[in-house]
This record gives sequence, C-alpha cells and structure tokens, in this order.
Amino acid sequence: MSRLQDLAHHQGAAAVGLAIGGLFWGIYWVPLRILEQIGMGGAWPGTFVFVGATVTVLPLIWRRRSALWSNWWALVSCGLLTGAAFSLFSTAIILTDVVRAILLFYLTPVWSTLLGLVYLGERLTTARLAALALGITGMLIMLGLGAGWPVPRSLGDILALASGLVWAVGSLRLYQASHISVPEQVVAFVIGGLLIALLTVAIGGPVMNPIGGAQVLGAALWPLAITSLFVVPTLFLTVWPATVLPPARVGLILMTEIVAGVISAALFAGEVFGWREATGSLMIVSAGLVEVMGHRVSRDEIQPDRG
Repeated sequence: MSRLQDLAHHQGAAAVGLAIGGLFWGIYWVPLRILEQIGMGGAWPGTFVFVGATVTVLPLIWRRRSALWSNWWALVSCGLLTGAAFSLFSTAIILTDVVRAILLFYLTPVWSTLLGLVYLGERLTTARLAALALGITGMLIMLGLGAGWPVPRSLGDILALASGLVWAVGSLRLYQASHISVPEQVVAFVIGGLLIALLTVAIGGPVMNPIGGAQVLGAALWPLAITSLFVVPTLFLTVWPATVLPPARVGLILMTEIVAGVISAALFAGEVFGWREATGSLMIVSAGLVEVMGHRVSRDEIQPDRG
C-alpha cells in the first residue's frame, strides 16, 4: 500500500508542477511578440529563444555529457519531437492570433488519448471522457462558437495544429523513455527545438525568415536573455511531469496554458476577456481537476506497460 501511496503522491506533485508550467507557457507569447516588434519575423523569434536556451543549458550539457552520449538514440527521438512541437508553436504565435495558436495546439488531449489507447493500453474511462468534454467545450466557448470550429485557416493555424499533434507524440516518447533523467531530456528538448527552428528558417522562404539588421540583434539581447532564463525552468516543469504522467493527462492538465494565454492576451494585447472567456476558463480548469481527481492509482501502474 505504501508504494501505491508514494506513486499517487509523486503523480500528484507532477500534476501540480505541470499546471504551473502551463501557466508560464501561457505568457510565452509575450516575449515572442516583443521580438517581432523589434524586427524579427517568421521563425526567427523562436529560433533566437532556442539559441538563448541552448546557451543556458551548456553547463548542463558538459556535466551530463557521458549520460547524453550513452542515451543519444532515445534522446534524438524525444528531443526532435518535443523540440519540434514548441518550435512550430513559437512560429505559429507570430503568424496567427495568440488565442487561435493556443487553442489549435490544445486539441492535443484528443491526439494523446488516441495514442494512449493504441500504444499504452489505456482505457477510456468516464473521468477521461468527462475531462475531454469539459476541456474541448471550454476551448470552443473561448474561441467563440459563432466563429466556427477551430480548423486551420492560415499557415500559422496549420503550424499550431501540427505542433499539438507532434507534442502528443513527443509526450508519449517522454513517458516511454522515463528511464532517462529529466535534465538530459531538457537538453534534448532544447537542442531539438533549435535544430527544427533553424531548419524552418532555412527552408521556409521569405515568410519564415524576415529579419532586420545588426541593430535588431542588439535590441533583442535583453528580451532574449530574460526569456531564456524563463524558458529553461518552465521546460523542467513540463518535461518531468511528462515522464511520470500518461500523455492524455499531460495534455489535459497543461491546458492551464489556455487560461493564462487568454487572460494575458486580454491584458497585454487588448484582446477581449468577458463572460465567454471566463466560462471557458472555468471549464478548462475543471477538466484538469476531473482528470486528476477521477484517476486512482492502481497496482498495475507501479510497473506500467509503457510500450
């Protein structure tokens, strides 16, 4: 019984950490838009954020070099997937509305649930269905049912939807590779994101790589430094829970980002926050609570089949 209690406590702490991480991701768009206003467009803001994050984790790379090398193959798959998800999301925020990018990304609980059913042998419980219904309905309410379903209408929308799909697969890989330590996974995340961002700039054409001259880089140094210090701890709050919790639960709890994103967009970007947004936020928070409270740790989860 003590092992069950320990596992439940561990998963509870991971859920709280993930919810906090989601709140931080909800304001991630702010420095990206600052970089855009300075003169960086397309994929450049996300690229420079990942450059700064890479510099921040260089000491970690040096200290963990042996473990990184010994686990390099698993880390490549995890890092490219998770890094790609947030690299594409970073670009989507520049190319479409903040709220649309966040909401399209957060169709990810649907994809994660399907992956859990197929690859982890999960059961579609009443609590999971209720959480999905609350989360998706809350998302649609915030988007505005009169505006139609959250389907891609621009390149930015397509990237946002793709980032959610890729994150669903990436969180599955994190869960399956839980034997690899979190610091190594964070390093892989950062490097993977940087590689995908650079690739996007290289092959994306004029839409992806507009940037000003040297004065732009000079003006961007301070927001980049602050953002890098903010992003790396948030990555730990995201990656660690993803190695402990199943992908569908990760997607549902991480929806706290929608609440923070909509509120911050209202405060800093002049977007509306009224009864509709408040109702949607309440439903999304309820979805996370239903998912966590409706789950009971079983003996089978002490040694789960992670594929």
